[in-house]
Amino acid sequence: MVREFGNNGNTCHDCKDISCAAAILSFKELEQVRINSHESYLKKGEVILHEGSLTSHIIYLKSGLVKEYVKHSGDNEQILQIVKDHSYLGLPSLFGDRINHYSYSALVDCKICYVDINVFNHLIRKNGSFGYEILVSTSRDSLNNFNRFLSRSQKKIYGRVADAILYFAKFIYESPKFDIPLSRQEFADLIGVSRESATRVLIKFKTEGIISIKGRSIVVENMELLQQISQRG
Repeated sequence: MVREFGNNGNTCHDCKDISCAAAILSFKELEQVRINSHESYLKKGEVILHEGSLTSHIIYLKSGLVKEYVKHSGDNEQILQIVKDHSYLGLPSLFGDRINHYSYSALVDCKICYVDINVFNHLIRKNGSFGYEILVSTSRDSLNNFNRFLSRSQKKIYGRVADAILYFAKFIYESPKFDIPLSRQEFADLIGVSRESATRVLIKFKTEGIISIKGRSIVVENMELLQQISQRG
């Protein structure tokens, strides 16, 4: 169940989770955003955006983790990326055809802010610095995803699993110790292999002392070796 909240008298200037792009906006522009936005809390597992739906709002992820994915035949998913807090969702649709081409769902409890797409578009057109920051964010995500998918297509399963662990350790959590927010099936969907194959490699990495695993908790014990496996593919 999505719980929606007003701004409770707070302004966007007071927001501790304001984005780098929004921080550039003037007081008047931020007031325009506040008037045309609302905040919601979502529980783990709730869908934020459905693939194929029309885009009416830009969604800013204030806190939490979200998976971006597409559905294939049956219940099969292809997870494109994990989105961290202080990121925008739905930007490709803003500059595309107004139809969401990806689905987004909460991996943990999340706090999000819906911003009217027309207001967002207006600010991009009127404030060049704001538009530049949005362009930088969109380009960075596109390049990161392109490089990950290119790397995945050229690597065997050991390299793919190593890449995924490094992805969480270096990019998502910025720590060698973390809890994977995905099920084993979702982890396999992220790297494009079967669940059995992904599990087998994780167990092998654990046996060889590269990582330690307890439930969903992973500690990278040998970062150098893990990086070598990633590089060798």
